[in-house]
Amino acid sequence: MNLLFYLKKRSTYKNGPVTIYLRFTIDGRRAETSTGKTCDPNRWNTQAGRAAGSKEETRVLNAYLDKLQSRAQELHQLMTSGEETVTAETIKNRFIGKAFQSRTLVAIFEDHNAKMKSLIGKEFERSTLQRYETCLMHVKDFMQLNYDVSDIPVSKINFAFIVDFEYYLRSVRNCGNNSAIKYIKNLGKIVRICLGNGWLIVDPYLDYKPKQNAVHRAVLTKEELSRIKEKKFSMERVATVRDMFVFSCYTGLAYVDVCKLKRSELIKGTDGNLWIYTSRKKTYILSRIPVLPAALAIIKAYENHPQCVVKDTLLPMMSNQKLNAYLKEIADLCDIRKSLTFHIARHTFATTITLNNGVPIESVSKMMGHTSIKTTQIYAKVLDHKIGSDMQKIIGIVD
Repeated sequence: MNLLFYLKKRSTYKNGPVTIYLRFTIDGRRAETSTGKTCDPNRWNTQAGRAAGSKEETRVLNAYLDKLQSRAQELHQLMTSGEETVTAETIKNRFIGKAFQSRTLVAIFEDHNAKMKSLIGKEFERSTLQRYETCLMHVKDFMQLNYDVSDIPVSKINFAFIVDFEYYLRSVRNCGNNSAIKYIKNLGKIVRICLGNGWLIVDPYLDYKPKQNAVHRAVLTKEELSRIKEKKFSMERVATVRDMFVFSCYTGLAYVDVCKLKRSELIKGTDGNLWIYTSRKKTYILSRIPVLPAALAIIKAYENHPQCVVKDTLLPMMSNQKLNAYLKEIADLCDIRKSLTFHIARHTFATTITLNNGVPIESVSKMMGHTSIKTTQIYAKVLDHKIGSDMQKIIGIVD
């Protein structure tokens, strides 16, 4: 900590004594307060930070400033040994006698969630807020169980707190590895807020290196997709669900994005072909997708559907719960031994329709509206027949 006494002149200053201020500097951040004393600029030694001269009033003033400096240094030592969060602002507040208000984890977490709630539909989805609310609930339960408290100062959040919270999630809450790490990351955002505001000095995540397990993502093979496409269904509703699913297989659009797809988002591209230009609801990133013949046929089949006409949408979607219930029935009827859900269509687009047919991963990433190629790599699972086909190309070359 650096301390500096200096004269602070007002913008309207002309002449006469000037108020002496004390500046606290810690880690490059400053805070200042008035000493309540004044000094004529002509009698002030800027380098020494004291009044110059040998008069009695000068000695009294300098002695007072010496006492203030000693008090500030003692406070700094006291706060450091007490494991308080020591910043220029906190030590200034203690110095001037302002009641010390410790920032607490739950209070900051609740403030974060309240702000996120006000931005639902603008910057965040409700599902994102629900995850942070669940994380806060877990944090509260963890603190009550481990420390018998309902809240703690953020200065108490350290590496051990993070590790113990992870153990609580895995043991008491029975969370799997990836679920536990997602909650740890949610808490990490709150920690970054504290670090950014200077309420927490040391990052407790500095030595914490979580590793998510690779997730097996089910996809349909070309043959399985053909079976679903060609199957004749007696119930119109089941046939409609099949069409919605197949449309997603050929566009890569998630359920929420198909639901909000407007007719105006079907655009003729510079190549003369039809494209879908739509922003992903999850990331707000623009997806530009060339419309394949199979997807276009489905669009045309439903262009006069009453629901599409009234809502100005491309397809007559229903609730995700109903869709998935019908998809299980479709899987049984088509002899597909996979737990069929609507999201499998998106995985199928990434793998069976595009990557395994030689579409570069950069193009697939753009069409799927991913923020990173790494995300696309998670979706992309190269099938055995693609590996075999690629290896066939070198037979005769390496013999």
